[in-house]
Amino acid sequence: MIFITVGSQKFQFNRLLKGIDELVANHTVEEEVFVQTGYSVYETKNCKFKQFLDRDEFAEIVDKANIVITHGGTGAIIAAVKKGKKVIAVPRRVKYGEHVDDHQIQIVRQFKELDLIFECDDCEKLGEALEYVKKTKFKDYQSNTQAIIDSIEQFIHE
Repeated sequence: MIFITVGSQKFQFNRLLKGIDELVANHTVEEEVFVQTGYSVYETKNCKFKQFLDRDEFAEIVDKANIVITHGGTGAIIAAVKKGKKVIAVPRRVKYGEHVDDHQIQIVRQFKELDLIFECDDCEKLGEALEYVKKTKFKDYQSNTQAIIDSIEQFIHE
């Protein structure tokens, strides 16, 4: 299964939803696709969808998915890579009215440089991105939370 999540920002992400809907319509994507649409006004015609998911629903769908296609939000990316999912991240862009700035480009590039995800800024290339991630092994996510906690504790004790 492929899971598409656009997050909960109060902006549309129609560009991504249209892109995946076209791939399903022309049978480029044969797998089941589930989409969390958020505030997008475009309703997918060829995929199951729900506007918003609670934490449990989100976690359950990520667990079922082989591939997660997400916006460039850190929470969604980390949730997927922590579970060993193949991730395609599509950063929201200000020029399409998807966000207030282009900070998601930098977020996505950082995860890409760590070899944890695949970056796809052009929704017309989603089909190519899917083929690439299906045959690519990415690095496993390594949390540095404990190192940060240890560093803070050391600082406090000094």
